[in-house]
Amino acid sequence: MERITYPTDVSDREWEILKILMPSIPEVGRPREAPWREIVNGIFYITRAGCAWRLLPHDFPKWCTVYYYFRLWRKMGV
Repeated sequence: MERITYPTDVSDREWEILKILMPSIPEVGRPREAPWREIVNGIFYITRAGCAWRLLPHDFPKWCTVYYYFRLWRKMGV
């Protein structure tokens, strides 16, 4: 079942530009549970909606996963 789309979701054209900037899959360690595109969509949803992280709709990845990458990329200056 596909999730509903939100106005804040990246378009296919935008994703083609962004996906080349995403880190590659590491050879060791636990694999990532959520796709990059869904993590980015979650971050865009939160920043546009201005709601609390825990209020991220359930059809996105877990709020703590989205928050982890938001915080990591923010600290890195991305």
